[in-house]
Amino acid sequence: MSDVRWTPEMVEERLVEAADVLKRLPSPRVQGFYSLWPAMAPSFDDLVGQTPRPMSRPRPQPDAIDRMEQTFDWFKWLEPEDVKLVWARAELSPWKMVCWRFGIARATAHRRCEYALSVIAWRLNGRRVPNKRSRQFLIERARSVSTGF
Repeated sequence: MSDVRWTPEMVEERLVEAADVLKRLPSPRVQGFYSLWPAMAPSFDDLVGQTPRPMSRPRPQPDAIDRMEQTFDWFKWLEPEDVKLVWARAELSPWKMVCWRFGIARATAHRRCEYALSVIAWRLNGRRVPNKRSRQFLIERARSVSTGF
């Protein structure tokens, strides 16, 4: 991770992957309840007329789970409201739903999300977030890493 220059786009891709991995993890089960009845294999006659079960996606690989856990540590650099906004976008929620949920305009939501991704990229590159600079300054500097200027 020392020679990788993080960009906001790379951070966004990693967050989207983390949200996808989290969806594919098995749901927790309550312990203590079990059945002593044997599993019954249904015959063809039992299956006729039933709606087919939806196909489930494969479980995530261990390295994908490790990357997901690493992304959760990134949220400590953001404000709680920005964490919720970024995670909603990582779950691929449409902008309209995000704006309605947070009660903000589309441009404001996009600007706040862009700033949060820039802060994470900035911190992953080992830099401190400047306090006396504007949000636009940080966004432009984080973008310039990806273009090489």
